[in-house]
Amino acid sequence: MAKFEMIMPDEIMKDLEEINNGCKDVFGEMTRAGAEVAYKNVLSNMPESFKNSDIRNCLKMTRTYDTPTDDGINTKVGFYGYFESKKKTKDGKNVIVPAPLVANVFEYGSTKFKKKPFFRKSFKKAQIEKAMLEVQSKAFGGLLDE
Repeated sequence: MAKFEMIMPDEIMKDLEEINNGCKDVFGEMTRAGAEVAYKNVLSNMPESFKNSDIRNCLKMTRTYDTPTDDGINTKVGFYGYFESKKKTKDGKNVIVPAPLVANVFEYGSTKFKKKPFFRKSFKKAQIEKAMLEVQSKAFGGLLDE
């Protein structure tokens, strides 16, 4: 029976250990960089009515977190919370509106409102991947470059 034994050089083993030990932190930084690109794109693609409204303050990026179900690392960009509309109630108070609902109506439309998508268009895969790969390259010093 033939037998094969291979001894890896210490330099390669050290590089592999470095990649393995730092991967969680680097993946978090990578998702954060991708989310920042998407966040900036959403701000620039936002309708003019949003830019002059309080809903702009409801666009947020979450902290980077681990998901226990699939062992993933995520950073989300979305509309969270409520804002005061310029419309008044019969009592003279401002109407408080959920920001995700308004963003959803703009994105997908409703029976009374024609859709004006801006959110999905902001997630440009090539731009996001480029930002993520730049972070990866800096973190590992080019070890994983092609």
